[in-house]
Amino acid sequence: MTDEFDFIRYIKKSFDLKAIGDDCAVLPKDAVSDLLVTADLLVEDVDFRLEWAAPENLGHKALAVSLSDIAAMGGTPVWAMSSMGIPENLWETDFVKRFYEGWNVLAAEFGVELIGGDISRSPDRFVVDSIAGGDVPKGKAILRSGARPGDGIFISGSLGAAAGGLKLLGADADLLDAKEDWQQRLLARQLRPTPRIELGKWLLANSIASAMIDLSDGLSSDLRHICDASGVGADLDASLLPIDEDLKYLAGSDEILTLALNGGEDFELLFTVAEEKISLLENRDVSRIGTVTENAGIVQLSDGEQTIALQPLGYRHF
Repeated sequence: MTDEFDFIRYIKKSFDLKAIGDDCAVLPKDAVSDLLVTADLLVEDVDFRLEWAAPENLGHKALAVSLSDIAAMGGTPVWAMSSMGIPENLWETDFVKRFYEGWNVLAAEFGVELIGGDISRSPDRFVVDSIAGGDVPKGKAILRSGARPGDGIFISGSLGAAAGGLKLLGADADLLDAKEDWQQRLLARQLRPTPRIELGKWLLANSIASAMIDLSDGLSSDLRHICDASGVGADLDASLLPIDEDLKYLAGSDEILTLALNGGEDFELLFTVAEEKISLLENRDVSRIGTVTENAGIVQLSDGEQTIALQPLGYRHF
């Protein structure tokens, strides 16, 4: 096994696990709806650094990453649980109180109720496990496995801003007090991402998306997840990528493209749409970036002069 995705495939195959493979597990609930459940683990010095993340922002992000998974299924978030391991030096401050202040502001925005969790002492690092649950109309959850050759490939919002914010922080943590507007916008995309709940629900309600995933690991990796689940390939047009305009202040063109393709944590929605339904997306903040192909497992990127195989180089924990 080379990374966490290989391990997930291994345990799914070894133990014949049916509910694994999408942003959320889809479980039967009642005659009209299914239950969506997702879990996300954030570890200090792996997924964040305390010198970069105010407790309020960390609470916001811990919930946002789970709500984004529910958005990727077209669901409505309803409840969440939060468990954490806390070093004693943080416990003796107002850190946990401020964490939940940030958590609850986002929860109130989407009507999410905290229903439980657990707290334990950690020897030296802060760890938070976020679990969220939501509802989706029965049998209608948008999976990764529904893409078909000829479908258009779309993405919401812009690409690369969160990675740009991370690059700023890596260069100078003092930029948390940045005065330039473009710096503040990039930092906000990294520290306080917005889950695309309403767009996901709209795509489901109008039966538009054939497959969907949220952009957590990076476009190059997350598109490959859709292709693998659907047994298809993809052709992307580099000129159509909605690269965040603020990146032009941060890096050169080659690095900007790398941030957009591989940076991750944009938490936008990446989805596919049958050709006959594409017109329904007019006036929405989405961009077509390519087309699904029959070439299973082959993802290509063209810039008009050359076409290259796009490797999945987004974030991996191992």
